[in-house]
Amino acid sequence: MADPAIKRVGEGWLRRDAERISGALPPLLAEAERLAASVAPGVHGRKQAGSGESFWQFRAAQPGDPHHTVDWRRSARSDQMFVREMEWEAAQTVSIWRDDALAMDFKSDQAARSKSDRAALLSMALSVLLIRGGERVSLLDTDAARPASDESQLVRIGAELTNHADTRPDYGAPPKADFARGGRAVFLSDFMGPRDDIFPALEHAAEAGVSGAYVQVIDRAEETFPFDGRLVFESMARSVKFETDRARGLQAAYRDRLAERRRDLEQTARRCGWRCLVHRTDESPRKALLWLYTAIGGGVR
Repeated sequence: MADPAIKRVGEGWLRRDAERISGALPPLLAEAERLAASVAPGVHGRKQAGSGESFWQFRAAQPGDPHHTVDWRRSARSDQMFVREMEWEAAQTVSIWRDDALAMDFKSDQAARSKSDRAALLSMALSVLLIRGGERVSLLDTDAARPASDESQLVRIGAELTNHADTRPDYGAPPKADFARGGRAVFLSDFMGPRDDIFPALEHAAEAGVSGAYVQVIDRAEETFPFDGRLVFESMARSVKFETDRARGLQAAYRDRLAERRRDLEQTARRCGWRCLVHRTDESPRKALLWLYTAIGGGVR
């Protein structure tokens, strides 16, 4: 028989977890549902003829079509023969990585959300679109890393997106995961960490036979560098610190470094057969979500 004290402790953990999830998940999921619904009318669908049990469409018969594929009832209502096509039901696996590093918590006065919040929203809304479309989705480097296509996977993904790790690095890099070969992947990050951490991980995904998209989520202030005078720049974890009397004098060099990192991302994407998008947190997430869905093969198998 279980120790009552242990049972009470276990129930306490369960209650705290439930309260944490119920307090954070519904707003994220509700916002993601609204965002996905706003994009859905512009999505052309992912259906394609193939082996399956669900009817897709009728089409005019062509020379070479097997005799058993002709739908005689539909053909009897016309002067031509029609073939009954079924929907291809092979689900695709899409692996999503949302950078959870401390640098993603940055939010300037120009933005309503942090980079982390925007990346979480896009990850959640994309998961909604994909799972509702019958695809398998995983959230890499979390307890939702096992691909699944049911509604409970949305709950798991939402819980992970609203639950930050106890210890987080200053900057993140995509995990070198075991990707489903032939699948798709989406990486959402500011990609501002050390080059030696980021680019080998990007190339690992391509070498694993995965294609997909990078989304550089960035705050507008990180592009314009609107700083002047005497300032102390610190990383979010305070592991990097730089003091200057003339912040404005750093602007040109900073912008050059940012442009260089962006060129490297775009070149890596082209070389690996991926696509790359820059998304600013003061922009509407709708356009980015539609771009993402299309970039990973929306409407094209």
